Amino acid sequence: MLRLGSGIALILATAVTAASQQQPPVFKTGTLTVPLYATVTDATGKLIPDLAKEDFEIFDNNKSQAVTLFVNDVQFIKVVVMLDESGSMVNNIARVKDGAEQFLLRLLPGDRARIGSFEDKIIVSPEFTNNRDELIRFLKEELQYGNGTRLWDAVDLSMSALSELDGRRVVLVFTDGGDDPGPGKHVGFGTVLKRAQAEGYMVYAIGFHSKCRCGPEGRMIETDPDPSLKKIAAESGGGYFELKEGANLSSTFTRVAQELHSQYVIGFTPENMDGKPHALLVKVKRPGMTARARKSYIASPDK
Repeated sequence: MLRLGSGIALILATAVTAASQQQPPVFKTGTLTVPLYATVTDATGKLIPDLAKEDFEIFDNNKSQAVTLFVNDVQFIKVVVMLDESGSMVNNIARVKDGAEQFLLRLLPGDRARIGSFEDKIIVSPEFTNNRDELIRFLKEELQYGNGTRLWDAVDLSMSALSELDGRRVVLVFTDGGDDPGPGKHVGFGTVLKRAQAEGYMVYAIGFHSKCRCGPEGRMIETDPDPSLKKIAAESGGGYFELKEGANLSSTFTRVAQELHSQYVIGFTPENMDGKPHALLVKVKRPGMTARARKSYIASPDK
């Protein structure tokens, strides 16, 4: 199988093995195709799983493109789950781990995952696996609590971990704050945004507003999630969920798992391989429905 890292694959036909056979799409060498993973919802936010190829429109730099790839089977994922375990999360870490466990329990046999945490250190499980018991064990026993919030370092490390894998590559990050990496050289938001756009990573983010008596002399501190999380999720075709203190975290992690296993694979053959960034837009022709997919790709045949 060829890597889809830059968003362009070599595809001879749109046929893929059926989901009932528990196999990911198989792409064979042929023409250049840009694959997109699209989540479709109605006006109430309900996932829409039964659309046809004819229901979609793709625009490359505002020019309509013929849909040359369409798959509506369950698609497996490679995912790194990164959880904020910084000081401000002290009252909510157990709830976050419970929520992340619900996500891990919903991994399918063909999925592969790693689980990690970040504060002033970044910890991540050693390998991609579909062993849910081992992932949950690592979640409960190996992740550590600390100070600082190395948010973008953690996202960048997750992307690097996914970089040699094929297919749909997802970073799921949970945090209650902005990037606070401390002294030294660190990766910034701009770097991870460019990686998501150029290399085709999908970012899902859960932003959390928390409260804790963790300031000087036990002073109450309220935190707000980094506003850039929403932007990188939108640009990469992922999703963003913002939760208040006391919200049901497990239901949100469950929703992310449902979305990832309900996405369409659609694609088109680019007319102009100019090596430049191209804007992408996916529309659904049926009234009241919205498609969410990555917003750009690099039109380069050598990626």
